[in-house]
Amino acid sequence: MIFSLDLFCNAVVAGILLGGFYCAVAVGITIAFGMLDIVNIAHPAFVMAGGFIAYFCNTKFGVDPVLACAIATVPAYIVGRLVYRFYYHAFEKRGEESLQGLAFFFGLLFIIEVGLLLTFGVDYRFVEAAYIGPTIDVGFISIPWRLLVPLLVGLAVTGGIIAFLSRTFIGKAILAVSQDPLALRLVGGNPVKVKEIAFGLSIATAILSGALLIVIQPIEPSMGRDFIGRVFAIAVLGGMTSLPGTIMASMILGVAESLTTTFFGPSWSPAVAFGLLLVTLAAKPAGIMGR
Repeated sequence: MIFSLDLFCNAVVAGILLGGFYCAVAVGITIAFGMLDIVNIAHPAFVMAGGFIAYFCNTKFGVDPVLACAIATVPAYIVGRLVYRFYYHAFEKRGEESLQGLAFFFGLLFIIEVGLLLTFGVDYRFVEAAYIGPTIDVGFISIPWRLLVPLLVGLAVTGGIIAFLSRTFIGKAILAVSQDPLALRLVGGNPVKVKEIAFGLSIATAILSGALLIVIQPIEPSMGRDFIGRVFAIAVLGGMTSLPGTIMASMILGVAESLTTTFFGPSWSPAVAFGLLLVTLAAKPAGIMGR
């Protein structure tokens, strides 16, 4: 391992940029897992679905990948609500949401993955956009636009959701249902309807983050499995229900992975998420910004 200040600074910058993408992926898990107590293992599969929606719209119609998935968030939100409605009536309503619900989402993951494989094959797919190739050079630091755009979009999405949760009635109801569903019932709220809306929002963010992934790198249908551990680690590391904690945890993980890949090789980077998670839980079991 050869240390270089230029290499170190570029690795830190790349890690921060990568953290923006992780944030976009993990915000949906923070909503579903942290706030709704739904272990949606299929979340990364929806991310891959978003990536292939971006690929299809870009190659067939020349639409910008991020714009394509931004439009696709509307039907994705509806699909998310339908998925939760089925999950509620099949498992949660009968008190079987733990093991049976987990099996349901595992099955959903494989259904989406197989559907993408049958439709697009096993080859890596990529998109074209004006911002994918160029970089911004600031001294010896190079900032690729293909990483800067996901950072800006990821932070904008997370900031928008934070504002939605803190300033709207439905948003406050989502926060309330994550803390005490019974209290929400006492003030006339419907926890099932609120959770349905929140889960739809979670799936919509997953679809949008798929566009960010295919902007960063080519994708193939089974790649989603690589992100399962990472996104759950970020949600727990940040503090489960804390979206600001999700942003912080995403940046920490992005920088840690980038430094590990740069100085020790990419084979070590998958262990970084769980290593950081174990250290954080040992020092602060509630996560960085957990209560």
